[in-house]
Amino acid sequence: MALTATIYNFAIELADVDRNVYESLALKLAQHPSETQERLVTRVLAYCLEYAEGIAFSRGISDPDEPAITIRDLTGTIKAWIEVGAPDAARLHKASKASPRVVVYIEKPPAVYLRQLSGERIHRAESIAIRAIDRAVITRLVERLDRRMSFSLSVTDGHLFITHENTSVDGGVEVLSAGTATT
Repeated sequence: MALTATIYNFAIELADVDRNVYESLALKLAQHPSETQERLVTRVLAYCLEYAEGIAFSRGISDPDEPAITIRDLTGTIKAWIEVGAPDAARLHKASKASPRVVVYIEKPPAVYLRQLSGERIHRAESIAIRAIDRAVITRLVERLDRRMSFSLSVTDGHLFITHENTSVDGGVEVLSAGTATT
């Protein structure tokens, strides 16, 4: 018998001071049986950190040709291709040709991922942003993960402040470039 997806509902009060974005988000996500809770939490945080008009989750792991998250304009043209995980160089090459902006939220230490990309040919590699959310933030959210979860997320100077049920966690987001690995 095939395993089914687990559905999560998130209610998030987003205050991204860095980008002047203040929203109440209601997100419903399906966690594929092969997806880790760390990746699920990273997807949610990536959505919040990239939130803009036209943002949407893809159909997920079941559609390997689509990024985890896209931002499209009103005509349907991709404005931002947002990956979660550790896409290989060929995928980043394709993404960079398909979208003017590419961002990757990684789950592993940045040095490990950049070594994986080292020496690979990637179109406009220097313009691809690699973002590593503090592992402690992801770990603490996974520890509290519930199928119905509410929290507030504030972003100031690239630092995340998350409050959930009278507890808080904070940490930074390291920003690198795929060009660092390919040079």
